Amino acid sequence: MKAVVNVYLKEGVLDPQGKAAHHALESMNFKGVQDVRIGKQIIIKLETNDRDEAESEVKEMCETLLANTVIEDYTIEIV
Repeated sequence: MKAVVNVYLKEGVLDPQGKAAHHALESMNFKGVQDVRIGKQIIIKLETNDRDEAESEVKEMCETLLANTVIEDYTIEIV
């Protein structure tokens, strides 16, 4: 199994990389971009074939290491 984890800043947390990308896109004449947020994607290959076990284990990974839950949210997709 494979887990895809997307980690991104919580709403209301300043995202300087996102602001810089937004400004750059506007300066390149990309119109209509309202906001840009920068995050990270982590892909984890797992040995288990049990979806519930995989999701539980990856959630623990996120809570302890992969995401700073004070300022970041995350989503997990098991594929």
